Amino acid sequence: MKYTMIQVAGAVALAATAYAAEWHVATDGRDTNSGTRIAPLLTIQRAADLAQPGDTITVHEGVYRERVNPPRGGQSDAKRIVYQAAPGATVMIKGSEIVKGWVKQQDDVWKVTLPNSFFGGFNPYADLIKGDWFDPRGRTHHTGAVYLDGDWLTEAASLEEVLMPGGAKPAWLTGSSQQFLLNVAWLRPATGESGTGKIPAAGFAAQHGVQTADCSEGGQCIGWIEHGDWARYDGVDMGARTEKLEIRAASETAGGLIEIRLGAPDGELLGTCEVGTTGNWQKWRSYLARIKPVDGKVNICLAFRARKPAADSLQARGLNPRLWFATVDETNTTIWAQFAGVDPNRRLVEINVRQSVFYPDQPGRNFITVRGFTLRHAATPWAPPTAEQIGLLGTHWSKGWVIENNVISHSVCTGITLGKHGDQYDNTSANTAEGYVKTIERAHAFPIPWTKENIGHHVVRNNRISHCEQAGLVGSMGAAFSTIEGNVIHDIHMRHLFSGAEMAGIKIHAAIDSTIQENHIYRCNMGLWLDWMAQGTRVSRNLFHDNVSQDLFVEVNHGPFVVDNNLFLSPVSLLDMSQGGAYVHNLFGGKLTNRPEPGRETPYHPARSTTVAGLATTTGGDNRFFNNLFVGDGQPLTTEQKGNLAELRWISSHGLWGYDGRKFPLHTGGNVYGSFRINCNTV
Repeated sequence: MKYTMIQVAGAVALAATAYAAEWHVATDGRDTNSGTRIAPLLTIQRAADLAQPGDTITVHEGVYRERVNPPRGGQSDAKRIVYQAAPGATVMIKGSEIVKGWVKQQDDVWKVTLPNSFFGGFNPYADLIKGDWFDPRGRTHHTGAVYLDGDWLTEAASLEEVLMPGGAKPAWLTGSSQQFLLNVAWLRPATGESGTGKIPAAGFAAQHGVQTADCSEGGQCIGWIEHGDWARYDGVDMGARTEKLEIRAASETAGGLIEIRLGAPDGELLGTCEVGTTGNWQKWRSYLARIKPVDGKVNICLAFRARKPAADSLQARGLNPRLWFATVDETNTTIWAQFAGVDPNRRLVEINVRQSVFYPDQPGRNFITVRGFTLRHAATPWAPPTAEQIGLLGTHWSKGWVIENNVISHSVCTGITLGKHGDQYDNTSANTAEGYVKTIERAHAFPIPWTKENIGHHVVRNNRISHCEQAGLVGSMGAAFSTIEGNVIHDIHMRHLFSGAEMAGIKIHAAIDSTIQENHIYRCNMGLWLDWMAQGTRVSRNLFHDNVSQDLFVEVNHGPFVVDNNLFLSPVSLLDMSQGGAYVHNLFGGKLTNRPEPGRETPYHPARSTTVAGLATTTGGDNRFFNNLFVGDGQPLTTEQKGNLAELRWISSHGLWGYDGRKFPLHTGGNVYGSFRINCNTV
């Protein structure tokens, strides 16, 4: 019988499908086994090395301490490589190792010394967190971590802090805040002499942590002030004798304390000014603080402090008051840790060892499925949009991954990354828009160029992501054309040990033609942050609540994008620094803050494409709001505010009046406005 070539090719294809392998992994397996159900492999990595497109890797019950580095991906959506937990099994993959051999030093402080060879080629305790748009808040931070019974301890700034007697804690720990404190417009010595002028707060000689912003009363103020920040003013004329200092301040939160010090943030304390809430970041009030008598010209430093938190506030934020500190020399790594009333040798103590848990070391490994695992403990680096974004679980500049039904937690920086490739220009943008534009240009010129055909198209669904200190999910360009749905994301950047411009439950640059739907995002520093190039993006049917800053931040996008059928229940529902958005059938339970961004030019694209058609600034307005419900108890505008809208850079409002001063109009209809608050506990 003769066969045609088509028949032979079809038979070969059917045979390949029929004989796609299933590789089994179990804690009692051996890597020299055949990988069958009765002769399983020991490590997931060995199965990854053997698996070919179309194969499935099934991992059975147990804890696996390894980093999985897939050496290849699948060939298509129909012929992918699947990594899955066995049905009904609890399978944990951890980037940590158990550590014993702790020796008690004093009180609750224990010490362990490990040879550097314990860590292989990567030692998290010598690995600093750093990069573009990162703010260390005056301390050094490492990607290492220490866990007691699954809860991570807090890294100290020095060994002396770990060894503090009597349970004492450093000021940065007991006073740290998860919110911005206040804004300052100006200060003025109350000398009683005519002609004593106001000193603009933005006219500092030196500062740490603060930023300048437009002031509704003219000029600029300083803002984004956190616990531990400071600003110094040189040559302040206190006259013949001054015992009071007037400070013009505003706060939308609970405010904070301003320590008035001589010359430096740790200089002589002259007095303290207590600032409470004024109801708005631009609703100003003058505070008169008593100070020690001062005369002549002196240098005055304003040191900002949060009020002492309630006794249970650290626990509520997931910030463990027990500290650890590590040193690394040429031979050994030594870790000191506080274990309150327990012997760590009799409990489960784990430490970070691996940078990631599931991450390919090269880009372009496409069509991989990761399903049903619990993945924890990764020493991940800071992941800005201008660097390779390494996550606890990451796709590394590829196409067509499916990440579903996993539990992901305790990543020092990021949980899931759908991110950028790495190159020699990582973290060299100088924190500028121009630097990121160059990053985009290099992505188009990369050997695997940023196109719809090559990158993105991922599905991230039904995962639970928590306890990550930068973002639950982050992606720079690599998340385009993707679907992110059904995930529960919470407790992201709640410890507030460092800061920067990349922290949110979900933070995406270039969510082109992506859909973000049916997610539950709460207890995050910020809910969803769409930064640059959200074009063709849809944000639909998500639930946001109890987020610290805002539920949704859209930054320097030109649209079109659609936001529909969402519940925004945090105190600030929307921070809008974009144009071209359509907001339909949403419940806005908090304030809407909007501002233009004339100082940055950002890309826009042809429809359904990554090609850059041009750059434009964001002038504000040009949005559509239809059939939304706006609720809140905001105060009516003053006459001064009504006449000044076009000059205000930041405007917060319940409802849409805050857009009245913007260059482009809104298109609205069918919206309902109510003056009441929503209690999230009853929703």
